[in-house]
Amino acid sequence: MTDRTARAARNQENSLAAFLAKKAEFDALLAELTQASEDHFGADPEEVLWGEAAWLSDATAKLKDIADQHFRRGEYEA
Repeated sequence: MTDRTARAARNQENSLAAFLAKKAEFDALLAELTQASEDHFGADPEEVLWGEAAWLSDATAKLKDIADQHFRRGEYEA
């Protein structure tokens, strides 16, 4: 194995390790958000006000942007 091939292999291994670490963090955040969503983000249906609706609208827009980036929709369309 040449030095260049060895460096490329190490680079790929390090890239994979970094990717898997971030994926684990991402998955943990999704699990937290899923649990919070199941609990209606702590909002009492009898007392929900516009602040909760605005917060959820903002959070949804951020998640939509992430989904659009991944699936190359909207402004991210190729």
